[in-house]
Amino acid sequence: MDDNGNTSVVIVGGGTAGWMAAAALSRYFGDGRRTVTVVESDAIGTIGVGEATIPPIRSFNALLDINENEFLRETQGTFKLGIEFVNWGRPGDRYLHPFGMYGQDLHGIPFHQLFLRERSRSGAAVGAIQDYSMCAAAAAAGAFARPGAQANAPLSEIAYAFHFDAGLYAAYLRRIAERQGVHRREGRIVQVERDGESGDVAALVLEDGSRLSGDLYVDCSGFRALLIEETLGAGFEDWSHWLPMDRALAMPTRNTGPLDPYTRATAHGAGWQWRIPLQHRTGNGHVFASGFMGRDEAEQILRANVEGEPTAEPRELRFITGMRRDAWVGNVVAIGLSAGFIEPLESTAIHLVQNGIQRLFALFPEKRIDPLERDEYNRGMRAIYEDVRDFVILHYKATQRDDTPFWRHVRDMAVPESLVRRMELWRLHGRVFRENAELFTLPSWVAVMLGQNLWPERHDPIADTLDPGKVAAAMAQMRESYRAVAARLPAQEAFLRQAGAWQGAPPLQLAGS
Repeated sequence: MDDNGNTSVVIVGGGTAGWMAAAALSRYFGDGRRTVTVVESDAIGTIGVGEATIPPIRSFNALLDINENEFLRETQGTFKLGIEFVNWGRPGDRYLHPFGMYGQDLHGIPFHQLFLRERSRSGAAVGAIQDYSMCAAAAAAGAFARPGAQANAPLSEIAYAFHFDAGLYAAYLRRIAERQGVHRREGRIVQVERDGESGDVAALVLEDGSRLSGDLYVDCSGFRALLIEETLGAGFEDWSHWLPMDRALAMPTRNTGPLDPYTRATAHGAGWQWRIPLQHRTGNGHVFASGFMGRDEAEQILRANVEGEPTAEPRELRFITGMRRDAWVGNVVAIGLSAGFIEPLESTAIHLVQNGIQRLFALFPEKRIDPLERDEYNRGMRAIYEDVRDFVILHYKATQRDDTPFWRHVRDMAVPESLVRRMELWRLHGRVFRENAELFTLPSWVAVMLGQNLWPERHDPIADTLDPGKVAAAMAQMRESYRAVAARLPAQEAFLRQAGAWQGAPPLQLAGS
């Protein structure tokens, strides 16, 4: 950073994380005083399987003024209303973790407490908790529509994210970033020079002998973590004792039927399989723990459980779940896989990239990097990673399966104290408390706890203050309204075509689109 306050940012690595960072930074750095350069090599492949997202991705796209229908066409994207979990509590169990809310709170009492009370009164007649979700009702119908304008209408409760081709998304963001003035340097980095006094990164030496220097470096080099780890030695906190999955086999297949507006996660003997429907193909993968299952068996399970014809051979990914002890060290900020990795069970990989970028915006340095702001960045990133970690661990800990050594291991393992406390509070009266700006809201915790048969000993006694007849009538009305609205919605593919969001379809000008 020079004396005039001019700033140069160098992003190491392209892919989803690198081009997300470049597109976002250049959106605000177009004043001529700040430059953004991406260094990447065509010879280095990217991971590129982060195809499912969660609703905050919409705010990131809005930040870039991205037209949603165009974005879906360019990325072969589809809508996502939640995640269906199969075989997690017990073999044969099935539940949906929907986006959005459950029902309507009454007089400040959380809806799930009313559900628990009504279940204790009427038993199975009350149905499942997902019967009281607009997203779950639409997902069950294979249908989609954007939220309605009426504040109290069921359709206003639709919350959604996307499935998309991660490689196409990175290419789309690259075009946006380059239009906004981002410079791309092709080449492999062969040496990282450091300042002799501070130890900060001083310059990057490329394979052709050229040097590239900046004031702030964003490390998006993936699992390699070229700057944050190989150069600065930030250190890595290993969480594999809680999340032992360390391999994934990814394999695309042809579509075989209607496009489901949700991700599916099916548990197998030592891990789980994802199914992500896109416009042009279905993404599939088997995440497994190599300590409990070999690659050949994992591949056999994957091939036996996909629904369409494979269009490529399985690609193996190896990883360790955990995070850097510090994501910002010196003048280097790690974003994406270089900062840490949590298996994709709840589709949080792209959100962790987004969160890192937005946190960097909030704490972007001026003439010098202040340790206080750097520490605040690291504190915030640790909080979000630990939040996601605990929520993902819950899916394994909250199981009744004992049919394989893997499921017995995760069922019986010790878990972080922060998760123990949450599970105990839930066990007593079904209470969930959020702290600070946690990613997963109360409905998410309720979805997994109830979906995996963790029923509290009793409901919150405050729910008993409401008239039972009125509560039962209100719940029956909610349940029927969600079902009726879902039945009128178009199938997902029909909606995509009508909105001009289908690949190759001519854009249509529809009211409200």
